[in-house]
Amino acid sequence: MRKDNPVFALVWIHLLAAVVWVGGMVFLSVVLVPVLRRDGAFAQHALLFRTVAYRFRAVVWGAMGILVATGLTLAVGRSIPLTEPSHWPTIFVAKIGLVTLLFTLTLLHDLVVGPQVRRSLGTPEAERTARDRMLLRYSVLVPRMSLLIALLVLLLAVVLART
Repeated sequence: MRKDNPVFALVWIHLLAAVVWVGGMVFLSVVLVPVLRRDGAFAQHALLFRTVAYRFRAVVWGAMGILVATGLTLAVGRSIPLTEPSHWPTIFVAKIGLVTLLFTLTLLHDLVVGPQVRRSLGTPEAERTARDRMLLRYSVLVPRMSLLIALLVLLLAVVLART
């Protein structure tokens, strides 16, 4: 693909949006959270984490919009008939399925799990219900699953680009 080709710029923008999203997920889960949890001091750093997470959320939703717009345009450019899913390449079907799951998990995290976790954390520990304790214990699974799925989407993107 020549660099003066308009598709080159579109691919670059698509990849940049993916890098921003996935890179941010890696940073939060592999760097920031472990540092904040060190020595059991996460509660002392909750405001910092919440501020970073809110800022990242805005970046994520922007990146998701860019990914959808550029992804659809690139698919059409590859002659993938978007209105005829039965004619989609298998790798594309898998990628779209995982992207849909990833978007759903992101919505679940941002609109359901996150607000419930904040509410539970705002309740004194002695007053938390069994549901609150279970939510706090297992809420970390949503972003971890999202990161794993995002990495699988990247893998499928590489495979799709090679076909």
